Amino acid sequence: MAEQQVAYTEDNIKSLDWKEHIRLRPGMYIGKLGDGSAADDGIYVLVKEVIDNCIDEYVMGHGKNIDIKVSEHRVEIRDYGRGIPLGKVVDCVSKINTGGKYDSQAFQKSVGLNGVGTKAVNALSNYFKVQSYRDKQTKVAEFRHGELIAESKVGDSSGRNGTLVIFEPDGEMFKNFHFIPEYLEEMIWNYVFLNAGLTITFNDKKFFSENGLLDLLGKKTDEESLRYPIIHLKGSDIEVALTHNNQYGEEYYAFVNGQYTTQGGTHLAAFREAIVKTVREFYNKNFDATDIRGSVVAAISVRVMEPVFESQTKTKLGSQVVGPDGPTMRTFINDFLKKELDDYLHKHSDVADALQKRILQSERERKDIAGIKKLANDRAKKANLHNKKLRDCRLHYDDSKQERSEETVIFITEGDSASGSITKSRDVQTQAVFSLRGKPLNTFGLTKKIVYENEEFNLLQHALNIEDGLEGLRYRKIIIATDADVDGMHIRLLLLTFFLQFFPDLVRHGHLFILETPLFRVRNKKETIYCYSEEEKQAAINKLGSKPEITRFKGLGEISPDEFGNFIGESIKLEPIIMSKETSIQNLLNFYMGKNTPQRQGFIIDNLRIEKDVVKDALKETIAEETEVAEG
Repeated sequence: MAEQQVAYTEDNIKSLDWKEHIRLRPGMYIGKLGDGSAADDGIYVLVKEVIDNCIDEYVMGHGKNIDIKVSEHRVEIRDYGRGIPLGKVVDCVSKINTGGKYDSQAFQKSVGLNGVGTKAVNALSNYFKVQSYRDKQTKVAEFRHGELIAESKVGDSSGRNGTLVIFEPDGEMFKNFHFIPEYLEEMIWNYVFLNAGLTITFNDKKFFSENGLLDLLGKKTDEESLRYPIIHLKGSDIEVALTHNNQYGEEYYAFVNGQYTTQGGTHLAAFREAIVKTVREFYNKNFDATDIRGSVVAAISVRVMEPVFESQTKTKLGSQVVGPDGPTMRTFINDFLKKELDDYLHKHSDVADALQKRILQSERERKDIAGIKKLANDRAKKANLHNKKLRDCRLHYDDSKQERSEETVIFITEGDSASGSITKSRDVQTQAVFSLRGKPLNTFGLTKKIVYENEEFNLLQHALNIEDGLEGLRYRKIIIATDADVDGMHIRLLLLTFFLQFFPDLVRHGHLFILETPLFRVRNKKETIYCYSEEEKQAAINKLGSKPEITRFKGLGEISPDEFGNFIGESIKLEPIIMSKETSIQNLLNFYMGKNTPQRQGFIIDNLRIEKDVVKDALKETIAEETEVAEG
């Protein structure tokens, strides 16, 4: 059949005003929308865009305090900088390409340069209010979906100079959204680490750093696991902190003008290269780059004129030079480390010795698994992975572009019935399923050799494509989907142990989640309510009244595919696995998987969302079995 011809005339040409365009194409301005379960969801970008303006004021020497209040659906941010010029308050939040960032004298080395940030916040909010305090005068403007609904005249005020912004994200754009405090706190800590001397008050809790990136790595690491004290180096427009520990992988925190570039960019690439080059020259040995960077924990912050980011969300730096007339990013960072890190290692021979021992240990471990790694890779290819273990989605990692689709997820589940329900219910475009065979091995205390020796884990790492780091990760979200019973909790615990032990970056970068599925279905002839807790069940019974039908779901396989589609589609509920700054991975694994059985048993019993009196005996047996494996 011939394709129907569509007319292309002047009527097809549309002109949208600024707020219509932002609402139609929000991804261009804030990345993905999301519900707040991931750290890079749009609601956090909205908060960040407003705080960025406050930070720019501080960097320019105006205002040492920022006050932030966040409730369930409302955000208030107050800085004490210069305040928006009163005659431009409305324009600065509602006219694209209007702002002070175009004047490099007013805002040097600023995060925001495009005059878009607060306009996007305004357009994507149910309610938006801006109030500027300046020289004993003030002006207020209020908006709904970017449309001005109220504007005051300039009036007298006793308030300190600065700007107040209040907004409520649009619930139609951000479905079922909620703010997770840990994500906001992580963001705020990064701001104070990058701006030593700045105080941010978040919901009455104060955040402050005196030593910048030294404090950042101090919070990110466990002192007992460090191979040598943190190296802290500062120069003009650059700051670096560096150490090695006993964990697998490489861990970096990269910043530009106070902005956390979660996807790195030219500055991080130059930093990783400069570490290798400096270390090789210092020891006069051609160490393998992976051995030098293995187990590294490092942070870098640079300040540049007119930075070029690859998107409005500013998560990846594209600038090749430090400034219009400055050196290349590569030269700037390499020259700094070549001098400062080399000098430090010459002055601290104990640190130089410890670093060399860590490099040689990484070299031995790499050579130790080289043979079995090749065999394991061959086995993975012969296992016909995509037919036996993985039901892949159609959109995933693009080798040619070295990137993955932001919507893709993979469910890791156990058993034919559970994987069957998910497979029949999933969106084949974006959702993949990996089926486990029984309970996975407890990897606590084992070396990475076991990842290649154990077929299940070897196939899992190949399905995720994380053998050589997160750069090739094929899915945005890795979702552990297990039953809400003792066996399900045990499998969940063993998988978390595996990821934390060998691929901690998956957790640090917010890729790991737990799928929440309903425990109960409460319904009558008119309405069906799915409940995720005893409290929700009771509320549903009270609402429906007259003895509704109550179904207790004991496993994922008991939920019909039609119903299951509701829980992995638009209404999906995910619990992110978040590592707080105070949590040491080694201490965490020692607690959960070590020999302190009574402590763990009590913790899991207290946190299981099922009938506790029914499972205690089974739980004791399960933990005893798991402890026997750990001790064996």
